[in-house]
Amino acid sequence: MFTGIVEELGEVVALEAQGDSARLTVRGAVVTADAGHGDSIAVNGVCLTVAGAEADSFTADVMKETLDRSSLGALRPGSRVNLERAVRADQRLGGHIVQGHVDGTGQVLSREPGEHWEVVRFSLPANLARYVVEKGSIAVDGVSLTVAGVTDDSLSVSLIPTTLELTTLGRKQPGEPVNLEVDVIAKYVEKLTAATARGASA
Repeated sequence: MFTGIVEELGEVVALEAQGDSARLTVRGAVVTADAGHGDSIAVNGVCLTVAGAEADSFTADVMKETLDRSSLGALRPGSRVNLERAVRADQRLGGHIVQGHVDGTGQVLSREPGEHWEVVRFSLPANLARYVVEKGSIAVDGVSLTVAGVTDDSLSVSLIPTTLELTTLGRKQPGEPVNLEVDVIAKYVEKLTAATARGASA
């Protein structure tokens, strides 16, 4: 599990295609400082398992399901990525519960700079819109954010200077893809209420 609080901006060293999967190598001194085989690291919000680690980089295998559902397949050597290690039980939950299981992708639609912040709008797939509410939580490229506004096909967030400086969201331009993970609690609530409704009508 993750919190959506990015620990560092890493850099893609290589993305090697391997048939219907890929092997990703990422440089990030902070997250690899104590990384070992089998550990979990979120890369742009995607939970990946460390297959190998060196002094300042790690390698992970990316399966077809992950490539299909996320934007990881579009990465290239030199791409910057948000990195976060799995949260420990004794740590503060600074963002919200982020599983690292991406639900789909959106695109940056627009950026509106303010005096000390920036409002960024993203496209929202129709199958995810019902889980997104104003003032609710969403993970965008692994960053825990509060939804400032939502329509049937888009959502907007207000990014503070820290987020703009320390994550990829400060650099993403209109047309570029982002990974989206909706609040898992909303999905559980939907399933439970649907089951209750079915039981009441039986």
